[in-house]
Formats: sequence, C-alpha cells, structure tokens
Amino acid sequence: MARTTWRTFAAACATTAIVTGPLALHATAASAPPPDGTAATPPAVEKAPPGVLRAMQRDLGLSTRDATERLAFQSDAASAEVTLEAKLGDEFAGVWVDPEENTLYVGVVADSDRRAASADRRAASAAGARVVAVEHTLDELETWKSRLDAELADETDAIPSWYVDVTTNAVVVNAHADALDEAAELVEAAGVPAGAVEIVTTTESPRTFIDVVGGNAYYMSGGGRCSVGFAVQGGFVTAGHCGQTGTTTTSPNGTFRGSSFPGRDYGWVQVGAGNTLVGAVNNYSGGRVQVAGSTAAPVGAAVCRSGSTTGWRCGTIQAYNSSVTYPQGTVTGLIRTNVCAEPGDSGGSLLAGNQAQGVTSGGSGNCRTGGTTYFQPVNPILSAYGLTLITSGGGGGNPEPPPAGCTGYASTFTGTLSSGATAAQPNGSYYTTTRSGTHRGCLSGPSGADFDLYLQKWSGSQWVSVAQSTAPGSSETVTYNGTSGYYRYVVHAYSGSGSYTLGATAP
Repeated sequence: MARTTWRTFAAACATTAIVTGPLALHATAASAPPPDGTAATPPAVEKAPPGVLRAMQRDLGLSTRDATERLAFQSDAASAEVTLEAKLGDEFAGVWVDPEENTLYVGVVADSDRRAASADRRAASAAGARVVAVEHTLDELETWKSRLDAELADETDAIPSWYVDVTTNAVVVNAHADALDEAAELVEAAGVPAGAVEIVTTTESPRTFIDVVGGNAYYMSGGGRCSVGFAVQGGFVTAGHCGQTGTTTTSPNGTFRGSSFPGRDYGWVQVGAGNTLVGAVNNYSGGRVQVAGSTAAPVGAAVCRSGSTTGWRCGTIQAYNSSVTYPQGTVTGLIRTNVCAEPGDSGGSLLAGNQAQGVTSGGSGNCRTGGTTYFQPVNPILSAYGLTLITSGGGGGNPEPPPAGCTGYASTFTGTLSSGATAAQPNGSYYTTTRSGTHRGCLSGPSGADFDLYLQKWSGSQWVSVAQSTAPGSSETVTYNGTSGYYRYVVHAYSGSGSYTLGATAP
C-alpha cells in the first residue's frame, strides 16, 4: 500500500532524502494508514534557557527542577491574568503569584450580589486562580497612584518611590525616616484616601546606572557607556537616560532616534550597516538566551537581568507602574524588582524565561548586600516608536548547511525550519515496519538553536508520541523498542532557525 504524502508540511520545511534504507523498504500495510493532512504537532514542552536556570539557582536558591517548574507556572499565570481581567471587569484588582507554592491569586472587590460573587469565583477557578476579597479595584489604585505622580514628582529624594502593591491592595509610598509626616501630608493633599495608602520607611536612594556597560556594551559620543536592551528592527532599545535624541554611539555605531528621560526612561538607537541584529541576550556564561516575545510576567514572577558589571542576576517582580525620583527627576511606569544591580548595568535586558520584560533604569543597593532595581517596560518603548522586537531566529542571512552530526544510520534526511515550526519525517510522511524491534533516531540542528525530536506512532485514530528528546540545544537522540505499525519522526524548532539533519534506523 502506498504511503500518504503529508503536504501539510511542504511550506514549513524543504526535505530531501539523502540515503534510503529500512525507513523506505518496509512500506507494507498493517492497518489503514492515517488520513492525509494530520498536523505534526508535538506535545508542548516549556523549557528555560540554561543560563537563566543557573542564575535562578544561584540567586533564588532553586534546584533546576524547581526553577523550570516556576517558569512554566508563571508563563501560564501571565496568560491567565489577561483572561481574568477581561472576565472580572470592574471588579478586577490585579493578580500575583506565590513563588514558593506556585499559586496564582486574583484580587476581586467583594460583591454583595451572591450570584455575581459566585460567577467571579468560577471564573477564577477556571483560570487556576484563588480569589482574594479586597476593597479597592486596580483601576482605583492606579488612579490614586496617578494623583501621587502629580503631587510627588517635584519632591526631594526623601520620598524616592511609590507604586501600586496588588498583594496588599494598597498604594505604597516609600519615604525616609525624617519624611514620614511630609509623605502623609502630600497623600492627603493629593486627595488619596488614607486607608488606601501604606507609608513605608526606606533607605532607598535610587540613581541611574550609566557609568559602565551593562548587557552588551555601546559607547556614547559624549563619553560614558551603556548596554543594549533588546534588538529591534533597525537597531536596539535601551534606557533613555543613556543619550539624548541625536547622540551618536560606537560599538555598535548608531544614532539615538528617540529618547525620553525623565518622565519615562526609554530610547532607541538606529544602527548603521554592517551590524547584525540578533534576538538574544548575553547570559555572561559563554552563551545567549533566545528572546521569544515580550509577554509581561505577573507580580511575584522570577526574572533575570543581564549587565556587564554584575552579569546575570535574578529576583522577582514586586510591582508595576512604580514611580521613582532620581536626582534628574521623576520617572513613572517602571517595574519594581528585588534584582540587584550596580552602576554600569544601565539599559540592560530584563527577562522572564525567554520573554523580554524591560530595560534597566536605576535603583539602589548593590549585588553584595542586595537592593532594589527599576526597569522601564519594553512594550511601551516598542509602542512609542513603532518598533518590532527581533525574536529568536531573527537577524537574517543565509541558512547554514545542514549539520552532519548524525552518522551510522540507515536513512538520512535534511530540512530547514523557522523558530516554532515543525516537520514530519521521512519527507513529510511516515514509515511502516512489519516487525518489532528498536527504532533509533538522531537529530543534529543548527548551532545556537534549540531543536527537539519526537518519535510518534499511529494509534489508529491519532499520532501518539512514544519517545522524545527535548534537551537544551539542537542535538537529540531517541531509542524506542516497539511493535509493528506506522511511525514518523517530528522535528520541532523550539527556538532558533536553520537547517538540520535527521538520521534514522528502523527494525
């Protein structure tokens, strides 16, 4: 019986059978072949870059397994936040995670209508969240915080920062010990209910980190160094305090086409010809962390920062929409974290797993005793200047020739995949074997990418993965002892793009 051709994948990969062998010889029927057009969709495997895991182990005291589970959990929580905000509407008071228990919480303003309250609990449960009854909606807290922005913006650094804390359902105002009464008076003058504000004594003295490079270095024409935040089409984004519009840079050579500081702390640099833009971040462990997107992580999520002064450092998100007073003025809309940083880390990248979060703005403390660091969120930068983030696989260029790391197999196949795509082999189809025995597969993918390999068997109604190899990197092997039937390999480009070679031997 002839094998079905899987045209579904023709657009996703260009495959060429180089050597024929047992995969092509045992094409005898055991049962009806699977229908044409079944998609080669492997199980979703959420993985974290090794550099991120190592930093989380060091800074958060987590095992590799716990760090991996936390990143997977908070990725799901980020999606749940969008759903909950839409379903709860005016009663929504924010979400946060408990990183120790991997528990998602959602604040909901108590409703006297039992039916409505019950509906809210069902919506939260469906999203995997626990309801916490609170007094103030997130919109109310954000409104009051905006009033404080206007009232406190011109104050001295004795009141260095303020933000909405969804975990306590309050606006937190940080003030030095000798300014507590002043802070209370300013809160009252702003018309913010005293019961919605928590005034906290702090020793923070935030400053911007501009003296030396953070992340990958670049240099300003007027002196000083900063770091690349994230590559975008045409250049990169960074902290606005690093340079004014028109400031030129070297290594890479470019020009600030936009800059905002204070008020906000973002800028973008257009680079000249000859610079290769890569959707990745230096992990200061001899490698790169691929950037897959810019989905905002929830409060409580683990994040890691890249900077040349202190390398990879991790911590958690404490709040969004924080306002901070630097000597140069007040900046609003920042992410507050307990990640440490030091002068020279300015402009560097903040990641949650492989999701871009922001660029380093400033903070207080250091990486010996700890501290507080603030980040300009990346999505407002992209929106302000109409920029597109370059994700893993971006950067263009001709694909590398297929790797040749799999030898000694009966059949060899090649293909090319873009990041996130999948392909079925052999040649977009499947193979059959009439006897039991060992199936062996070997995948050799492009350098710097993360490709995965799955062996699937037709159950009579669907393809089922019976063996898989999903380690970081692009070299994978699988071995499976199976009975007769229909089989196929699925190659999945988890991150990165390029050419691959698949070696396979069937019973």
